[in-house]
Amino acid sequence: MTVRVVLADDQPLVRAALGMVIADAPDIEVVGEAGTGAEAVALVQEVRPDVVVMDIRMPGMDGIEATRRVTGGPGSTRVVILTTFDDDDYVYGALRAGASGFLVKDMALESILTAVRVVAAGDGLIAPSVTRRLIAEFAGRPEPSRTRTAPGAPGTAGRRLDGIITEREYEVLTLVGRGLSNTEIAAELVISIATVKTYLTRLLAKLDARDRVQLVIIAYEVGLVAPNS
Repeated sequence: MTVRVVLADDQPLVRAALGMVIADAPDIEVVGEAGTGAEAVALVQEVRPDVVVMDIRMPGMDGIEATRRVTGGPGSTRVVILTTFDDDDYVYGALRAGASGFLVKDMALESILTAVRVVAAGDGLIAPSVTRRLIAEFAGRPEPSRTRTAPGAPGTAGRRLDGIITEREYEVLTLVGRGLSNTEIAAELVISIATVKTYLTRLLAKLDARDRVQLVIIAYEVGLVAPNS
């Protein structure tokens, strides 16, 4: 199946470069381009792409607000943020707005294609340099309370996770937060990969998370995972 992509960036040269790279990928096609956040939102409503590759700094509506509107609207379009600016406010703002990926423009072009494929398949991907900073940020936070609340996490603000997810789901969420793959989680818990996928589906539904990236954020924010664990 071909992944249909919209490119949203205020620099025509960036869109052209991405378009040329995608043109060589037999499983991805560009179905539209936008130079502003507002144009991106309107284009998504028109062509219903699978993925939007979204810049953050654009005139008028920025990429974070555009991401919020795209992921909060009808349809299943996912967003990969691709930006030069990877400071913490942008990272957290983009992920909480519903982005399924966050990449920086100095990454290899093949990595960008990989991210599009991963996100289109329903998973998430964050640039390694950004992941390290996320972990460092959580390392500096006070010890969380045992109430397991998730203030600010996507779709779970102010909720208690106790009574929402089971003990086994806590175990799976913890391992997801530690960065384990489905195969590694299955080996750790001595269950099948199909069972792991079932637990992940349940966690996504119960915590109102779009993908694995947001489950990782929740695992850190509720204190299930300590940095370097």
